[in-house]
Amino acid sequence: MATLYQIHSTMDTLRRSVDEMSRTWRTGDSILLLGTTVAFISWLDAYLSDSEIQGIADIYALADDVAQLSTNTSAKLNLETKLSGLLTDAEWVNLTQNTNASNTNANNAEFDKVVTIAL
Repeated sequence: MATLYQIHSTMDTLRRSVDEMSRTWRTGDSILLLGTTVAFISWLDAYLSDSEIQGIADIYALADDVAQLSTNTSAKLNLETKLSGLLTDAEWVNLTQNTNASNTNANNAEFDKVVTIAL
């Protein structure tokens, strides 16, 4: 089983969010970027590289949050190569509320914990 880390962060607090996440990170955990955090995915990649976090199973974002970005911004961020998937609100709820062994959801992920980091 793994942990789903939900990160809702500004550019100013993103590094600190990664530091907080690294304290309990286990190989096979996943990340869900909430709100405007998806716009900072390149910085997230850099901060993850500087951390001791390894073995990320998946990185998700909410489809509605990505839709708020301009087409130009989305293209520059190259999200299709950096994200494992875009989730609808229903898929997000399923991912976070059904944390048991019989749970199957996006990419067949199963989580025993959901941790939200909002700094």
